Amino acid sequence: MGSVFSSGRESSLHYEIKKWYFREGDKLEAKVDDFVVDIVRGDLLIEIQTANFSAIKPKLLRLLNDHRVRIVYPIPKMKWIVHRSKGTGETVGRRRSPKKGCLSDLFSELIRIPSLFSKDNLSVEVLMIELEEIWCDDGRGSWRRKGASIEDRKLIRVFERRIFERKTDFLDFLPEDLLDPFSNRNLSESLGIPVSQSRKMTYSLRRMGAITIVGKSRNQMLFARANAI
Repeated sequence: MGSVFSSGRESSLHYEIKKWYFREGDKLEAKVDDFVVDIVRGDLLIEIQTANFSAIKPKLLRLLNDHRVRIVYPIPKMKWIVHRSKGTGETVGRRRSPKKGCLSDLFSELIRIPSLFSKDNLSVEVLMIELEEIWCDDGRGSWRRKGASIEDRKLIRVFERRIFERKTDFLDFLPEDLLDPFSNRNLSESLGIPVSQSRKMTYSLRRMGAITIVGKSRNQMLFARANAI
């Protein structure tokens, strides 16, 4: 099976997820409507997107006219940082990152294309993964990494997967004890997340038609689940 895959210019993470996701009978790197699609499974087109949903928006707009499309998006639940020497390329250190991804991180990408999920033929599958991020100490990277550049990212394992097929599926992100109407602050306190993250959630849910604005309290918008109105 290895011969049917071609890493080409794609990242290791993209390539490894594609291999992990592959089923017998799938078509890889297939041309559909002038686009190259990662995986074609029957009448389902599967696009693996490790970041930046904006980059595939034009492609999605075209494909969704006539096809079912699924975006596969990995979120690092556990991440290891591997330092490599610029001179020798040898590994000089490996540590576990304190940052842990969670399912709601999906909204940092959904906010780029929320209205597309109002269509019934677009779905997203989240993979909670463990990965290695390879840093090269070359002095060209971000100051946050003390000048180290990110050289590559590699899949170690997939912990779990979750598919959201309809806009109402995204309502599962709202706690059951969160009563309508609710504000961004209510959602933030209920989930224990920053208000900035709850704003991304409500914006995305509203644009896809899963929630709606029902009023205002002082300077805060109030929202309610669309199926409760």
